[in-house]
Amino acid sequence: MKAVLESAIREALGDTTLTVRRVHEAGGGCINHAVRIETSGPDVFVKWNESCPDDFFQREAAGLEAMAAAESGLAVPRVYAAWGPNGARPAMIVMEYLSPGTSGGSDEALGRGLAALHRQSAAAFGFDGVTYCGATPQDNTWTEAWPEFFRDRRLGALLRHIEGARGLDGTTRRIYDGLRERIPDLVPGGAAPSLVHGDLWSGNVVATAAGPGLVDPACAFADREMEFGITTLFGGFGDRFWRAYEEAWPLPAGWRERNPLYELYHLLNHYALFGGHYGAQALAIARRYV
Repeated sequence: MKAVLESAIREALGDTTLTVRRVHEAGGGCINHAVRIETSGPDVFVKWNESCPDDFFQREAAGLEAMAAAESGLAVPRVYAAWGPNGARPAMIVMEYLSPGTSGGSDEALGRGLAALHRQSAAAFGFDGVTYCGATPQDNTWTEAWPEFFRDRRLGALLRHIEGARGLDGTTRRIYDGLRERIPDLVPGGAAPSLVHGDLWSGNVVATAAGPGLVDPACAFADREMEFGITTLFGGFGDRFWRAYEEAWPLPAGWRERNPLYELYHLLNHYALFGGHYGAQALAIARRYV
């Protein structure tokens, strides 16, 4: 694999003389292989996967590039190259290695930076192409109204995926059908599209020498309230983060009452990916709104 990595990095950086000096294993979650690589040039971070969709890393690259273009003040790794599988080389992404730093003041900087990221807007809800939340493809077809996007592109698409992969009994299907019918009454129709990371749990926030950084996005232009579904679900974000965000851009009244709907999406996604108790947790939330 070292020869494959060296060839890929040479291509990504446009340096045919570059050599790999040392490979350090890194946490890539439960989906990808991930390594930090010392080279004769810059250190790089590389992820690869032998069994993911062909466009998996190109879509990650699109999200990273969109977040970098927002100039939020948060560190986002530069993407050198991303490919689908090609011969002996699996699907792969080569990006800048973000040097680690201290976490002092990072909660406040993360809150302010995330508010700035969310101010990046678009004419509609969606994104240019599919993105992946974990291994789950997200339908980002451009849609004018937020309730329609959330109902059809997020909940509807994910429930169809779950029904095909794991099955849904009649009672469960009726509960989710009832919930989806109520979505226009439950979420704000006047929300503006905001660029969201889309999978903002604490493991996708890194402390770097340049301040807090964001990795592994599942980007879309969405109601910014949806960002906080997984943030609140798994925790790890302190009071200073929330205060800094609210000072920079206060959230609308009632967002905490709507928040379980966005937690529901991520519970359903975890059920699609891993099965287990996530399905029961999701259904308990759905029942509250039907």
